[in-house]
Amino acid sequence: MSLDWIASAGAPLRGRVRVPGDKSISHRAVMFAAIAEGTSRVTGFLEGEDTRATARVFAQLGVRIDAPAASERIVHGVGLDGLRGSTEPLDCGNAGTGMRLLAGLLAGQRFDSVLVGDESLSKRPMRRVTEPLSRMGARIDTHDGLPPLRIHGSAPLQGIDYASPVASAQVKSAVLLAGLYADGSTRVVEPHPTRDYTERMLHAFGAHIDFAPGEAVITGRPTLRATDVDVPADFSSAAFFIVAATIVPGSDLLIEAVGMNPRRTGLLDALRLMGADITVESPREQGGEPVADLRVRAARLRGIEVPAALVPDMIDEFPALFAAAACAEGATTVSGAAELRVKESDRIAAMAAGLRTLGIAVGERPDGAVIEGGNARGGDVDSHGDHRIAMSLAVLAQRASGDVRIRDVANVATSFPGFIELAGDAGLRIESVSPTA
Repeated sequence: MSLDWIASAGAPLRGRVRVPGDKSISHRAVMFAAIAEGTSRVTGFLEGEDTRATARVFAQLGVRIDAPAASERIVHGVGLDGLRGSTEPLDCGNAGTGMRLLAGLLAGQRFDSVLVGDESLSKRPMRRVTEPLSRMGARIDTHDGLPPLRIHGSAPLQGIDYASPVASAQVKSAVLLAGLYADGSTRVVEPHPTRDYTERMLHAFGAHIDFAPGEAVITGRPTLRATDVDVPADFSSAAFFIVAATIVPGSDLLIEAVGMNPRRTGLLDALRLMGADITVESPREQGGEPVADLRVRAARLRGIEVPAALVPDMIDEFPALFAAAACAEGATTVSGAAELRVKESDRIAAMAAGLRTLGIAVGERPDGAVIEGGNARGGDVDSHGDHRIAMSLAVLAQRASGDVRIRDVANVATSFPGFIELAGDAGLRIESVSPTA
């Protein structure tokens, strides 16, 4: 179903909010609990379309998953070799994380599988995971590197030493999950460190894994043991409120229990370099992950050159950063972020087009952009079906001189169910409307 938003300048953001659970951790919690022995309880599970799609896939593969309450799952694990093949395709919906990680996990099964996705996912490159998996002995057919993925079971896997050409937690995770089923050890080295959710959680479930920033080694054929997972609030979802509270004058907002994995929080460092007023309060650990409350007050931003070292740690937050840069004094330069072009949309092109429509000058580059801060006006912009583009443009609209119509926003439900309601409670003005010609 198609859906548009109309967003306009709202009130200062006040009070406190708690955003939904981390999507990346929710995906992994269900996956790892499914192949563990015993029953695991997952609390804080993100009730989004992407994560529900992953849960449905494992139900198709013979795993019983109960949902006793919202944001809670009880997963009755079947062990490393207990999954059962399905005669029907396994639909990952819009979840690139789900498809890429499943490719690694299913490569070592005794049965064949077919992974499919929606129109957007069907255009996203999969050769980056199928190539290293094939080195391990997996047999995976694609449509010229794109989904659907046809995974042939019963292929014996061998551990490999893999130097990934891209800094991608999804690629790393796919190889490590295949490594669970491989003979010997599997080592992944990255050009830059990426999120270590997979490594942390596999360790919690009892896998034999050693890891440090930029490197991980896993030993095949472990016995995974059920463990409970308390999913922290998603940093990428919190990012929209962090930026909104920073750019809307008079704001003073507390965002509760945000996941603070150091491989996720590059946006905080970038915004602070721009002059943002963000305080980390009550740091603690939750479900094996660092968590804290974030106090964000409105601040005057200045343009910067985003340090290359921060790029891998904020790759999903760049659309929100673009919105902040549009409100800064001077130019903000982003480089080394070519990965943005192969997300749910080409996020560099989509944000550049949206910002230009709203009167912000943007110089697009193959691996980034130069955003000249200015005064946003109203206009009609296209999210290209990308949830992060839609929410980032809605945040920028809080500083626009007129109404901003954001088209094709239905996919926001994939990562942030209830976004409009929570945003409204905090002070943002966003209204759902039917599409117009």
